[in-house]
Amino acid sequence: MSKWVYKFGDGNADGNAGLRNLLGGKGANLAEMSNLGLPVPPGFTITTEVCTHFYANGHKYPDELKAQVDEAVTLMGRQMDAKLGDPARPLLVSVRSGARVSMPGMMDTVLNLGLTPETVEGVIKLTNNPRFAWDSYRRFVQMYSNVVLGMEHADFEEILDHAKEAKGVELDTDLDASDLKLITTKFKELVHKKLGTPFPDTVDDQLWGAVGAVFSSWMCTRAQTYRRLNKIPGDWGTAVNVQAMVFGNRGETSATGVAFTRDPGTGENYLYGEYLINAQGEDVVAGIRTPQSITKLVRERQGSKKPSMEESMPEMYKQLKAIGDTLERHFTEVQDVEFTIQEGKLWMLQCRAGKRTAKAALKIAIDLVHEGLIDKKTAVQRVEPASLDQLLHPTLDPKAPKQKFSTGLAASPGAAIGEVVFTADEAEKLANDGHDVILCRQETSPEDIHGMHAAKGILTARGGMTSHAAVVARGMGRPCVAGAGSIRIDYDSKTMAVGDKILKQGDVITIDGSAGVIYQGRVPMQQPELTGDFNTLMAWADDIRRLKIYANADTPTDARTARSFGAQGIGLCRTEHMFFDGDRIVAVRQMILAETVDEREAALAKLLPMQRGDFEEIFRVMDGLPVIIRLLDPPLHEFLPHKDEEYEAVAKSAGVSAQKLKQKSQLLHEVNPMLGHRGCRLGITFPEITAMQARAILEAALNVEAEGKTVIAEIMIPVVAWKQELDYAKDVIEKVAAQVKKERGKLPKYKIGTMIELPRAALRAGDLAQTAEFFSFGTNDLTQTTCGISRDDAGPFLTEYQIKGLLMRDPFVSIDRDGVGELIAIAAERGRKTRPDIDIGICGEHGGDPNSIELCHDVGLNYVSCSPFRVPVARLAAAQAALKKVDRDV
Repeated sequence: MSKWVYKFGDGNADGNAGLRNLLGGKGANLAEMSNLGLPVPPGFTITTEVCTHFYANGHKYPDELKAQVDEAVTLMGRQMDAKLGDPARPLLVSVRSGARVSMPGMMDTVLNLGLTPETVEGVIKLTNNPRFAWDSYRRFVQMYSNVVLGMEHADFEEILDHAKEAKGVELDTDLDASDLKLITTKFKELVHKKLGTPFPDTVDDQLWGAVGAVFSSWMCTRAQTYRRLNKIPGDWGTAVNVQAMVFGNRGETSATGVAFTRDPGTGENYLYGEYLINAQGEDVVAGIRTPQSITKLVRERQGSKKPSMEESMPEMYKQLKAIGDTLERHFTEVQDVEFTIQEGKLWMLQCRAGKRTAKAALKIAIDLVHEGLIDKKTAVQRVEPASLDQLLHPTLDPKAPKQKFSTGLAASPGAAIGEVVFTADEAEKLANDGHDVILCRQETSPEDIHGMHAAKGILTARGGMTSHAAVVARGMGRPCVAGAGSIRIDYDSKTMAVGDKILKQGDVITIDGSAGVIYQGRVPMQQPELTGDFNTLMAWADDIRRLKIYANADTPTDARTARSFGAQGIGLCRTEHMFFDGDRIVAVRQMILAETVDEREAALAKLLPMQRGDFEEIFRVMDGLPVIIRLLDPPLHEFLPHKDEEYEAVAKSAGVSAQKLKQKSQLLHEVNPMLGHRGCRLGITFPEITAMQARAILEAALNVEAEGKTVIAEIMIPVVAWKQELDYAKDVIEKVAAQVKKERGKLPKYKIGTMIELPRAALRAGDLAQTAEFFSFGTNDLTQTTCGISRDDAGPFLTEYQIKGLLMRDPFVSIDRDGVGELIAIAAERGRKTRPDIDIGICGEHGGDPNSIELCHDVGLNYVSCSPFRVPVARLAAAQAALKKVDRDV
């Protein structure tokens, strides 16, 4: 018989942390904490295999499941000296999700399950606390009705708000038992009225309804969106954890909270988190009440007057700190824990690896090495490469004038500027239209995930450092200010106000997630400085990786940025980007409009010193490092005007009639320019273009070498399909080289290679390597030509492919391993068979994508080239790829 249920609690468990795929992260860690002898309320985990069965069999469960669940429920009751549904000693349980990787807030939870009209009286007798019993019951009815029965949370909040208004109080805690009993009755009447059936009062119906809701939430929209954004496979499924309830809302000796064993924003080594006395867990994480700090240090830093847990519950704090230290040593990783204190007894409800900012991840990884808990290779694997983006972009200029609007909690570091929006849908819509937006909410919920992803930053009026907004923003690398309690947000009027200061939708604000401050208008930014922990981890990564990391850089500024981030060369210098500046575009257009070779060469002669000067500057910056320069690639019509009103001005500057300019533009128009007259094809039709660019490169190299610097110039021929094309271009370049040598008496060292961006070129790489001294895969175009997809038009339907599970990743974000990846492997193998020492790399956008970098390492390429700000990401990803391959080979 298959085992579908794994029990835990009372100092032992059926499972352990190694069964994460089967039990989910939460279930595996609850089992591990039980095995460590920590105080974990007993319970059981229904495995992810049941979730798979549930979806494969029309939402039906395995035949043996109910008996196994009944047995586990009975054991849990014995361990708690209670029984589910027993009026005298009622057992109450929580039902929670638990995927193998953390998906905070994305799936459903039900608390206080087991309360009925009979059992609530039993809870009152056992606890002698009617308020606690009715508070738990009204919470259960509201949560179950929302999660399982599909009713709106706001309908219940309206009843609650009316009750507080009628009594003249502001807080839920000001309501007494009779108030809460009446509210619960009204909640149940609302359910009956809306659904036509009464609220379920049998514990069996409640339990299986909740289990089904959790499994169903695996495929809810917000969970699917989160999986798509975080590349989590849809077929993994979730486990369901059923656990005996312990209560933080049983008076002033009870509390609930969330803690990290180190600060997830900075990495500092102290217990960090929040708690609430006389509350349940959702009060902390949902942002409904603003919680208090766990440690005195953080309370003082935040300027709060409310006592920390360290001050108000010192014994509980000591126990929590000791358990946190135990877990961190055991898992050799920072832990995020949830806990409840019930009448002076501490219970651990969850532990998992703590999500953290990039800054914190660097410090924590390095500190754990220094503390002897992990080695350097493990430290390198602990930092998510893409998260380094958080460190590589500008922050607010401290000297700039600022107009403060309000303050809140520094929930996720970094700064962002954008237009105020109040809904996730509006954030997504405006972002898709090219606007930078700041999503401003009372508090966020999992339904806001798409808007949070679209926004540049997030602002909430309620909630704390461990609220949904804070946790998700840190995971996404979005700046976030939470708990800005002085801000009044009015969704109906689309405004937010502090006193007499009012901002409306569309107004621009700046948020500083590192300081917890909101400013009106735009605040200037400053460039980041990467030192200390960043440089230490990068040095460790550099010692491990095999791939070289180059940068795509078209200007001296780009080159300096790339070199400052550790680039070992330029893998793509696009010469056409230099042609769009003022005087140059006139000469380019004169060249395009030329009717004869002489006219074309005259126009190119004007461009020659400009191009030579560009290359000289880049060669100086990259002294001693290779610079791969791609010859002119785009079709010529891209340099001509596209709107009628532009023709007169352009014609005048070019010294021709507007009519002639229009005729030339029409003549150059192509139905499919991506596959048209571009790249090496231009150089074959107009070899004087290739000749001018080759001369500019070679003369620039000689001039910079004369200054005592070392130049490594590599000339790349784009859009090659046949070896004959490459041979023709090489012949033009070598004739120019001979002329330069005759004029200057010497030549710089240079290489000639090709960009492989067509399937034919990849398949005939052995032939091309007879001529080419290096290959560079233009993976953007290679993906387009291999998959038959236009990158500019594919966004909407590729997103749909991912939503429907047809593709895990956008092939323009991560290389299609089975198709484009196989062509890269074939080309590398055949090229090296002809020329064993050939250098091979990639230079598309994929060069900064960790998954694509892993493929490049596996295939045995020499380098990847990416945008300057992605260089550190690529350095770390290349090291992790090397470590993964070692692990696989072992």
